[in-house]
Amino acid sequence: MKIMINQWVVSVFVVVALLVGGCSPAADTTSTTDPAATETASVPAVEASPQPPDLPRLEGEATVEMVVNGSTITIQVDGTNAPITAGNFVDLVQRGVYDGLTFHRVVKQPEPFVVQGGDPQGSDPNFPAEQLGTGGFIDPDTSAPRYIPLEIKPEGAEEPVYSQTLDPGGAQPVLKHTRGAVAMARSNLPDSASSQFYFALSDLSFLDGSYAVFGYVTERMDAVDQIQQGDRIESARVTAGAENLQGGGAAASTDAPTQQPQ
Repeated sequence: MKIMINQWVVSVFVVVALLVGGCSPAADTTSTTDPAATETASVPAVEASPQPPDLPRLEGEATVEMVVNGSTITIQVDGTNAPITAGNFVDLVQRGVYDGLTFHRVVKQPEPFVVQGGDPQGSDPNFPAEQLGTGGFIDPDTSAPRYIPLEIKPEGAEEPVYSQTLDPGGAQPVLKHTRGAVAMARSNLPDSASSQFYFALSDLSFLDGSYAVFGYVTERMDAVDQIQQGDRIESARVTAGAENLQGGGAAASTDAPTQQPQ
């Protein structure tokens, strides 16, 4: 991606950079025209689909404080407009999943793009850095990966659309990729998000309707700007709204981070 190339090439590059499941940090600096990596579905923007069962939900809002490089980043998580995506994130924070994990993908040049982390494999300092970005959360209750559906609420809709991207020519999402947005990374399959998330370093409107935003940084965006590849999340905790989490696997706490699973 270069400053003066056309928008289509920029879109190809950034979509590939958000993919999980085999993309290494080195691969993020190259573009591709592989249709399997960039194709998104064109669907009616306001056609609601059934809500997936048996996943954590956030009924309302919550506040998460994430400490990186000694700085506390405040995230307002929006369960009103993205209940399952927000519930998944808050549940993982409550479980201590993010504590100690690495930001394995940071793209700032030639233009600010994203800071991405949340691969549980990053808790192992001996795990090969080039393989980070391929992992997700393994639910200890089922010993199976937890995946969540793509969840995007169009403007004017009462409920989110699940498992579908929005038609670029249709309704826009309520939660947009403005600077400071927090969203889920996924593979080219819509329902493949698990634990990896990213911060938007600038307005990324071309991602709207294709990736699920679930909150925004409300304090210390400057600390997000300073994150480098390899930096770790020192801790993450819910400081408000923990009672809004339904179906989570860990006891709600607003006092201290929960222990990292062994």
